[in-house]
Amino acid sequence: MTHDNHDHDSDPAADAALRALSAFVDGELPETDRAALRERVATDPQAAAQVASWRAQKAALQALCGEPAEHARPFVVLRPRVSRWRRVALAACWVAVGAGLGLACGTVVPRLVGGPSGETMALARRADIAFAVYSPEQRHPVEVAASQEEHLISWLSKRLNRPLSVPSLQEYGYSLVGGRLLPGEVGPAAQFMYENEAGARLTLYVASIPKDETAFRLFRDGNRRTFYWVSDRMGYALSGTVPEGKLRSMAIDVCNALGGRPESWQ
Repeated sequence: MTHDNHDHDSDPAADAALRALSAFVDGELPETDRAALRERVATDPQAAAQVASWRAQKAALQALCGEPAEHARPFVVLRPRVSRWRRVALAACWVAVGAGLGLACGTVVPRLVGGPSGETMALARRADIAFAVYSPEQRHPVEVAASQEEHLISWLSKRLNRPLSVPSLQEYGYSLVGGRLLPGEVGPAAQFMYENEAGARLTLYVASIPKDETAFRLFRDGNRRTFYWVSDRMGYALSGTVPEGKLRSMAIDVCNALGGRPESWQ
């Protein structure tokens, strides 16, 4: 994967630090080095922002055209600063390339049930992409495993500046795998992953929403489904490939467990 940084002058130490963060994002560091980088990202806002930016870029590319071929190797490109106008021109080029890739990859326009606001639509799209990217991952599906659940909840609560909890889905045969930090529309977001004995996975995506809405909606993209809602200015989205009726029941139970009011949904 290509990771760009336009705001650094040539600095060997800074370049080395960026390369280490890039390898961390791509899962190429030894476990000993990965633990140290994970600690740095947890305490360094600038490093965390860089990692979040690259992960969002990687997620968007993977969601657009699928996983890269096995022979493709990730790499880092550090480019010199460019003028504002050149950046505008490059952005326009990427828009055109993205449109072409969408046609070439045969992407399907997702269907949205209901009439959500821009904020909740963005929540649903981000939750769906995060599920599509991370649920197939075998080696690194989460950043913090369920064995460290207390640390996971404390860390993500601190980053989202809101006390979080992880609802149980044991009744449906799903156990917590762990979670990760992701970029949201207006700040950090959290993703919790669950898995059943057959290896099927679900994800719960949580992010801040500027305003409350009394609604419960369904977002579809292919065989992926996401039920999402807003409660006390927090958006929640439960994503999976299980049958729609079952996912809806699970979403209602999750909403109840998190202090929501599913009885108010129309």
